[in-house]
Amino acid sequence: MLEKWWFAAAWGTLLKWIVLGSGVGVLAGTASAFFLKSLDYVTGVRVANPWLLFLLPLGGALVSYLYSRYGGSSAKGNNLILEQIQTDSETVPLRMAPLVLFGTLVTHLFGGSAGREGTAVQMGGSLADWLGRMLRVKPVDRRILLICGISGGFGSIFGTPLAGTVFGLEVLAIGLISHEALIPAFAASFVGNLTATSLWGVTHLHYPIGDIPPLSLMVVLKVVLASVLFGLASTLFSELTHALKKGYTRLFHNPVLKSAAGGVVIIILVYVLGTRDYLGLGLPLIEASFTGDVPPFAFLGKLVFTSLTLGAGFQGGEVTPLFAIGATLGHALAGWLHLYGPFLAGLGFIAVFCGAANTPIACFLMGIELFGGDGAVYFFIACLVSYLFSGHTGIYTSQQIGISKSRLRSFPQGTTLAKAKLPKRKGDGTL
Repeated sequence: MLEKWWFAAAWGTLLKWIVLGSGVGVLAGTASAFFLKSLDYVTGVRVANPWLLFLLPLGGALVSYLYSRYGGSSAKGNNLILEQIQTDSETVPLRMAPLVLFGTLVTHLFGGSAGREGTAVQMGGSLADWLGRMLRVKPVDRRILLICGISGGFGSIFGTPLAGTVFGLEVLAIGLISHEALIPAFAASFVGNLTATSLWGVTHLHYPIGDIPPLSLMVVLKVVLASVLFGLASTLFSELTHALKKGYTRLFHNPVLKSAAGGVVIIILVYVLGTRDYLGLGLPLIEASFTGDVPPFAFLGKLVFTSLTLGAGFQGGEVTPLFAIGATLGHALAGWLHLYGPFLAGLGFIAVFCGAANTPIACFLMGIELFGGDGAVYFFIACLVSYLFSGHTGIYTSQQIGISKSRLRSFPQGTTLAKAKLPKRKGDGTL
């Protein structure tokens, strides 16, 4: 009798979360499709009209004004969604979706260096929370729906449903994965990607990684060495971005002036360096890393431009610029390590993002989804090493430290990356 009851309950749970997860997936996939098509359009407009760069300060000021006037808690971005999954203390406002959509399109229209993952995740999270309110779900189910929003947004924006599934589970706390949301997160990511591609006709870019070198001790050692550098690059990006956010805020207490000043800095840097290669998503840099050639320090240029853009309060994600940083760094290391350029660019593509997001399993799956399974062992090594060497840093300051990466330092339960950087005090549980 008990077995029959459990069997019926299992079916009920499965059907419930397939329906709810799929509902979030449809919403997130539709939002991602609209965003991607709009992003392609504004990028084309910017490339065809170089003078639009001079409006970057004005665009940044406008978006910052809208956030300060109407945004409320939406200004926290991805961190707000992570906080609500962890604490369930307030709602994720529906206005977050149109605000971040408009803000990111303005950033790209006028030449800011930013990504798209943050926009997709925030839209997915706000739409998922809205759906939960409409259905009046319980608090525990609301938490799972928010995870679905992250997975649905991520999977649909990059065309990686498996990576999107695990990303939503893995990004909450370093070293921990919430399996209770596994089925609904997969439903949201899978349906979200299907909605964007099959229903709305979105196509995702794929890059040729080329021949995978035979497995040998020497190749593994070279991959480990490169991956250490990938992890350090992700740390540099995270720390520089956070430092610039604090620095801009100290200099300009008014967020409108802060973004305007940040836009001026980007314009000056463009003309000092004499190139616009580091504006926008960085897709031409990624493509050149796999099929052509890029300057040896292109990774540093993209890193600085993106940190300056996001540090000044412009809207957009970090992930696609991190792809560009990793791919160009891998390409630069290829000659030094005597490895095939596209192969090492592919490892850098996933490993730098892995170190910055602290999501090794999701990034490993992304490598397989984007580049095929032949290099799975190398993908896994690159992600693990980069994850370790990025330390307790990351792009999401509200990400909790579930399990420390090192026995040399421990953290109280619930410690976030932001709190981990505060001065240590006696008796706080840190070493």
